[in-house]
Amino acid sequence: MAGNRSRKAVRQSRALGIALTPKAERYMQRRPYRPGEHGRGRTKDSDYSVRLKEKQRLRAQYGIREAQMRRVWEEARRQDGLAGENLVELLEMRLDALVLRAGFARTIAQARQVVGHSHVMVDGKIVNLPSYRVTPGQVVQVKPKSQASPQFLVAAQGAHRDVLPAVPEYLDVDLEKLKFTLVRRPRRVEVPVQADVQMIVEYYSR
Repeated sequence: MAGNRSRKAVRQSRALGIALTPKAERYMQRRPYRPGEHGRGRTKDSDYSVRLKEKQRLRAQYGIREAQMRRVWEEARRQDGLAGENLVELLEMRLDALVLRAGFARTIAQARQVVGHSHVMVDGKIVNLPSYRVTPGQVVQVKPKSQASPQFLVAAQGAHRDVLPAVPEYLDVDLEKLKFTLVRRPRRVEVPVQADVQMIVEYYSR
């Protein structure tokens, strides 16, 4: 099962042109083209397909369904400021995304699993919803009973830092204690995802 998920992630990464996992990144260095019989060929994408692909790239980086993405988009466009930037900032405040940024997991899928299996507390209470939105000032921590498990002992030693971006400034992380605080709302320019937000705005506004 894990092997199938891994192969799917590699194939999706090649199709979208962005590495979604460390394994996919290594694979794409050897085969930097799309999967399939005509992957090496040159194709001209329509304006619609370019915008669709950009939306899919952002959605894949957070590992969410289209219905979830659209709900966040509707909220983002109602807020003050630029809708595209709001979209990324709201997605980044998901609990699973922040668990990943803090270095408690190696991939977004692993971060979602960590949360879903009730290993994470927010302000001292267990939260098992990966989509839970963390608000500035809240403290997130791996629950004490889980901290002794091998996966978290490895994380506390900083073993995932080799494949993750630097910890963003909107997080205050104490990795040894497997704890972090969301200091403030993320700004789009700080969020380590690859996405042309204007293309995504145009896709949803069509």
